Amino acid sequence: MKILMTVASRHGATREIGAVVADVLREAGHDVDEVAPDEVEHVAGYDAAVLGSAVYVGRLAASLRDLVERQGAHLRSMPVWLFWSGPVGDPPMPPTAPDDVDVVARHVGAREPRCFVGRIERTELNLNERALVALTRAETGDFRDFDDVRSWAGELVAELATVGAG
Repeated sequence: MKILMTVASRHGATREIGAVVADVLREAGHDVDEVAPDEVEHVAGYDAAVLGSAVYVGRLAASLRDLVERQGAHLRSMPVWLFWSGPVGDPPMPPTAPDDVDVVARHVGAREPRCFVGRIERTELNLNERALVALTRAETGDFRDFDDVRSWAGELVAELATVGAG
């Protein structure tokens, strides 16, 4: 199957999660295009899509929301998975999903959205982002669990097998 992997990621941590998912899909024999949301003109040539986004100030990235607005009707015609990263720390905070996750998932008909813990590196942040991290007392560091990411990607492979057979 030809699969679109599109991830909105300001500092690259969420894009790295998407790359792991794309690798697992490729290992299972799928043709995966990794394209930034702003660069996706059409999704009509794909059999399935995986949408990913970092969370900024409690919302999915604007570029992913814009893609969903532009291509929602086409995305609803294919299998779609949605993931986001954003919670950091141990335990991960914040513990709740951003409000727009359900809205985006419904708009594209995504299967159950998945959250992965993220990464915050102070050296990568601009002044406003550092202020927000300090204000919210977000823990810095890399909390990503790539075994968990690979496991979820394996679930996608299994689901794609049933979609392809149907």
